[in-house]
Amino acid sequence: MIKNIEHYIEDFSNLLLEKIKNKKIHVISHFDTDGITSASIFSKTLERLHAQFSVKIIKQLDNEEIGKFPDDKLIILLDLGSGNLDLLSKIKNEILIIDHHELKTNPPKNLDIINPHLIKNGEDLCSAELTYLISKSLSQENKDLAYLAILGMVGDTMEKYINKTRNQIIKDAEVIVKKGVLIYPSTRPLDKALEYSSRPFIPGVTGDSKGTYELLAEAGIEKMGKKHKALIDLSEQEMKKLTTAIMLRLSTKETSNYIGNLYLMKFFNKIEDARELSAIINACSRMDEPETALMLCLGNSNARKKAERIYVKYRQHIISGLKYINQNGNIQGEHYVIINAKDYIKDTIIGTLASILSFSSIYKEGTIIIAMAYNGNKIKVSTRMAGRNIKTKRNLKKLMDSVTYTLGNGNSGGHKQAAGCTIKKEDEQRFIELIQKELEVEMIKV
Repeated sequence: MIKNIEHYIEDFSNLLLEKIKNKKIHVISHFDTDGITSASIFSKTLERLHAQFSVKIIKQLDNEEIGKFPDDKLIILLDLGSGNLDLLSKIKNEILIIDHHELKTNPPKNLDIINPHLIKNGEDLCSAELTYLISKSLSQENKDLAYLAILGMVGDTMEKYINKTRNQIIKDAEVIVKKGVLIYPSTRPLDKALEYSSRPFIPGVTGDSKGTYELLAEAGIEKMGKKHKALIDLSEQEMKKLTTAIMLRLSTKETSNYIGNLYLMKFFNKIEDARELSAIINACSRMDEPETALMLCLGNSNARKKAERIYVKYRQHIISGLKYINQNGNIQGEHYVIINAKDYIKDTIIGTLASILSFSSIYKEGTIIIAMAYNGNKIKVSTRMAGRNIKTKRNLKKLMDSVTYTLGNGNSGGHKQAAGCTIKKEDEQRFIELIQKELEVEMIKV
């Protein structure tokens, strides 16, 4: 294993520069915030190098997508690929991978990959951060792209863990960091921010305008003219009262999770909340508009207006999705719950809902949440571990790998506490039975 992140970045940057010479390049990136911001950083970097390239944003890398690789181009994968090394090693194309997901196997010699998991005692960095560090290594001119790395980092919920490298990226981005309750957007009127708050999910407040006004009245926060203040405009005393009112509605274990850093950055010449920007980017992709998210990141003003309209629709989908899950029966086991939304919830949103539930007080800490939704003739599955900083031997990525292997089909990937897979719709019932069997056996072992 490589021991030093700086040398790793420098070596990969030199390799990249050599590989792209006189080549047509095809960049393929994941469709979440981390993937979109990675693609944005890389696109701008290649543009400044006067390289000839195309960009494609995809939901997942599977046999079908790999089969679409253009034969005559260098393939660069961003926020993808670590779970597909065996398949990729058989492709004739030259392939470079920038990714942070866990690897299923050791990298084959014919693939060039940069991944924190290959660094001994490596820092936990998202793909956008890795892409930015490579970009900065190629040219200091690219320091102006640091804000995109911050958006990717926030999108992958890594903002609480400030390591040495991340701290430098934060400085490069020139973001303003403030302590407070983690409700976003912190730059918008509080009543709307609270009503649409999904992380934290506040019982009796999220999705309930009446409950929102009751909470604000309880905290003694009044309107300024016709509107409520934004979070960043609150006095220290008002922030304390609001925090207390919110924390009284959350479980004791949750409270510390929602006090932390607010990242404020200049975007379109206006101070914006990184959490909201990250959520807008994510919303575009989840609503099948990843190109809009990409153009937004690259500074297109028309894309900004369109993205905000998409975001409103997305939040409505989230609220209705949470209500559907709350009102319909789920398969409840000891330390796990299976939510089978079928075609009542978009497959691109089911993972977001699983994440929201994992951060809420609805399920006991350590509960495994398995959420399923139809996608044509396939089923998208997202798994999450309820709570944060859970110390457990359970590994959701290994769970997904095991079940798809037993099924004999499907693609899986992710991390220990957040993973997913795609299976055939015809395997729906068998998948549920296998999941239950695996978890029950695992509970005995644990």
